[in-house]
Amino acid sequence: MALTRKFLSALGIEADKIDEIISAHTETVDALKQERDEYKATADKLPSVQKELDELKATVEKDGKDPYKVKYEAIKEEFDAYKSEQTAKETKAQKTAAYKALLAECGVADKRIDAVLRVSDVDGIKIDKDGKIEDAAKLKKSIAEEWSDFIVTKGQQGANTPTPPQNNGNSTMTKADILKIKDTRERQKAIAEHIDLFQKG
Repeated sequence: MALTRKFLSALGIEADKIDEIISAHTETVDALKQERDEYKATADKLPSVQKELDELKATVEKDGKDPYKVKYEAIKEEFDAYKSEQTAKETKAQKTAAYKALLAECGVADKRIDAVLRVSDVDGIKIDKDGKIEDAAKLKKSIAEEWSDFIVTKGQQGANTPTPPQNNGNSTMTKADILKIKDTRERQKAIAEHIDLFQKG
């Protein structure tokens, strides 16, 4: 039976009380309707959510891989590769700077340092936790032996060679030819004679 004014009046309830009862009843009914509509809207979404879950489950069962996990791992792998590349660049720059300083310390002429760097195995250098070259004394000795032609003492300049060395009629050597020379002394001599090849870009 509906809760109407006529029904309440028949029960002998006063008119002002009837208005209060009707108002309270209306609020209750409206709240219930709103709650019902929210439940209905949620229920309407369930089939699409269930479908998405079923598709995801089927993908996982088929490939044995969670697509979200695969995407995460791909992004992580890309980030790790970028991080490694940046670390390698920083390490290379640190080694180059340390070796360059060591060459200067050994007395290698400033204008020859870049040429020496181009043909040196900078990657093979080991740097300690303080950023200094490990076995620096041993490396200094090696520099003094291999690059003696490029080392100048204080107050002394490099040999003045107004006439470039002759190649005895042989064709001019290339940078690649020089680097192929196995004998260290001969290779250093060839570099000294064709230093212009190692000073370009």
